[in-house]
Amino acid sequence: MNLELNNKYALVCGSTAGIGKATAMALAQEGVTVTLIARNEDKLKVVLSELPSHRNHNYIVADFSNPNELETKIKKYLASNKGFHILVNNTGGPAGGPIFNAKISEFESAFTQHLKCNHLLVQALAPFMKSENYGRIINVISTSVKQPLDGLGVSNTIRGAVANWSKTMANELGQFGITVNNVLPGATATERLSSIIKNKAEKQNTTEDEAANAMKNAVPAKRFAQPEETADAITFLASARAAYINGTNLPVDGGRTKSL
Repeated sequence: MNLELNNKYALVCGSTAGIGKATAMALAQEGVTVTLIARNEDKLKVVLSELPSHRNHNYIVADFSNPNELETKIKKYLASNKGFHILVNNTGGPAGGPIFNAKISEFESAFTQHLKCNHLLVQALAPFMKSENYGRIINVISTSVKQPLDGLGVSNTIRGAVANWSKTMANELGQFGITVNNVLPGATATERLSSIIKNKAEKQNTTEDEAANAMKNAVPAKRFAQPEETADAITFLASARAAYINGTNLPVDGGRTKSL
């Protein structure tokens, strides 16, 4: 299948590890010129060096805890570079814990990093997408928008807000050839999953292997996803082949989520 992604430009957030890095690699392999964005410049340089060299890939250093800085850097970049056909919103999830114990500052921080930053990026990038009559906005969130996950109170709350923001944006931008979709990863072999497993093991007074196996057994596929599997779904949604898929939540979770 020809995804028709050659000569497209993409901005991939949180692209120094995990799903973000895998997505940057997958898009680049399809002929996309990728701009990485994350807060650690050293890590960005490493990933940049690993991308296929037949395109002029680039990176932006920005911290999503500071939306004003992010907005300034994006506008500066766009002033001297081509715009983006593809935006992959991907930011590390909030710390776990019961929602009752969560501090207001935790909600505020997560809302800033996920919803505020997603919003300002869409506002900055949409004019170019409209001019090209081609835009793909893909938000990497969580299966918790369909089924809240135990011990992830702040994440459940903010992810739900992002999902509703995304659906509303899809309704408004669809007429311009721009689609907005959410990819909902399940348990994926990333640093965040390792942290979740460690916390579960400590709370349950068990080993990390036992905690991991219990999580795997809750998945019909009986295994964790690899970041590349989620990246493949994102890459398809970014393509011309997915032009009539808009406003959806796509779980990539091995069947773990019980709801349709």
